[in-house]
Amino acid sequence: MTNLGPSEIEEGAPLLLHRHSAPTEDAEGNEVYDVEDSPRRAEVEKALLHKLDRRMSILILIYILNYIDRNNAAAARLRGFEEDLGLQGSQFATVLSILYIGYITMQVPSNMFLNHMGRPSLYMGCCMAIWGLLSMATGLATNFYGVVVTRFFIGVSECAFFPGALFLISKWYKRNELSQRTAMLVCGSLISSAFGSLIASGILDLMEGVWGYRAWRWLFFVEGGMTVIVAIISIFVLPDFPENSSGWITPEERAVALKRMAEEADSHGPKTSTKTGQLAGLGLALRDGKVWYLTLLMTFMNLSLSFNAYFPTLVSTLGYGRTTTLLLCAPPWLFATFEAFVWARHSDRAEERCKHMIMSVCLGIAGFMLAFWSMNAFLRYIAMFMMAQMYAGNIVFTAWASASVAHPPAKRAVALAFMNSVASFGNVFGSYEWPSEWGPTYRGSFVLTSLTALIAIGMALAFRHHLTRLNDEAAKKELDDGDDTPGYRYML
Repeated sequence: MTNLGPSEIEEGAPLLLHRHSAPTEDAEGNEVYDVEDSPRRAEVEKALLHKLDRRMSILILIYILNYIDRNNAAAARLRGFEEDLGLQGSQFATVLSILYIGYITMQVPSNMFLNHMGRPSLYMGCCMAIWGLLSMATGLATNFYGVVVTRFFIGVSECAFFPGALFLISKWYKRNELSQRTAMLVCGSLISSAFGSLIASGILDLMEGVWGYRAWRWLFFVEGGMTVIVAIISIFVLPDFPENSSGWITPEERAVALKRMAEEADSHGPKTSTKTGQLAGLGLALRDGKVWYLTLLMTFMNLSLSFNAYFPTLVSTLGYGRTTTLLLCAPPWLFATFEAFVWARHSDRAEERCKHMIMSVCLGIAGFMLAFWSMNAFLRYIAMFMMAQMYAGNIVFTAWASASVAHPPAKRAVALAFMNSVASFGNVFGSYEWPSEWGPTYRGSFVLTSLTALIAIGMALAFRHHLTRLNDEAAKKELDDGDDTPGYRYML
């Protein structure tokens, strides 16, 4: 649910959709349109969504590169990364986890700044270019401390993307459209897990010794360079917020965008002021118990998904060579990508979140248990498909969490960043769930991921029960007040 109320429809925002009518002018001489339900509105809304979806699709490519730059150390590990840098003991896990320390510390101020600045195209594009350059610099590291420094600052610059992207799509799409669009966004991470391993396979096979550099160093050079190029393109493609977008959007389409968000705020949310400062938004978010609860739930989800950073290592337990191992990483994630789109679309159409999330997580737990009990290559590979598809449930949960946070926009910006930031501690601790001494079976790791997934399921059921009670209380209050107009209802 996005949170732009009627009081924010200003700056000459166009508000008319009658085919044969002309705009009027307000006291300041700005064109003002009267948006009403009409066949023309439906036509313009359809055109708006098509334009938005095309422009937002670059978020998929950005997220692919975001995850590639975040997780390429796992592929580099197969070609001398640890040996060349002299990593010992748990130092590789520290290399993975240090990125999330930087990522965690800056997400909330980053989203507060984004909401204040109002230019996601410029802000996110510049941050992306920075993390791309830092990823390239990782290829020049010569020891543990050098790679830790670059990884930390990659996390600092990456913090702008995911919570910022969630906030951006929530400013354009209605809550019954969010799951499918969130799936488009998050599937970037799934696609990166598939094609990232294919790209890594090619680079690690072909670039060894070129210009005197090891192949794993070329992995960081090439993938970081790709990120910088896409970052420059994204500055010109990504939309800004509805209230300050221009050029690619017509006056009528902008009118519809503003009206859609005003309707969301009026019809689907508690009545609070939409003009809220950044610090006030921070206070509203931190005083909302749902934000803290969803943060904890998201943390357990991240812990249960910690296998992602070690996926090439897990696939290597099937007994194949380096190249084959990286190639075998792709199919489970391609399957997960397809399922995530289908599952998120079904969740939107059914307007249901909890059951969709739980069914996916339960199948993932079955995959953990299958890998726990068997070292058979075929059965283990099937288990990896079952594990990878858990991201479909995670996507549904992300949309559920986003829609469960009430407006104003400043609160939502902080809440999304806070949840994603604090829950990233799950990624930090998850980096230590897969110690080498537990391999090649990793039975202890599968027990831990199963337990955290079960906790997430229990918390999701409890949250659904809580939202059901809130919906019932709202319905009862409306009945007592004699109000025939349905008010706010949380999606379950």
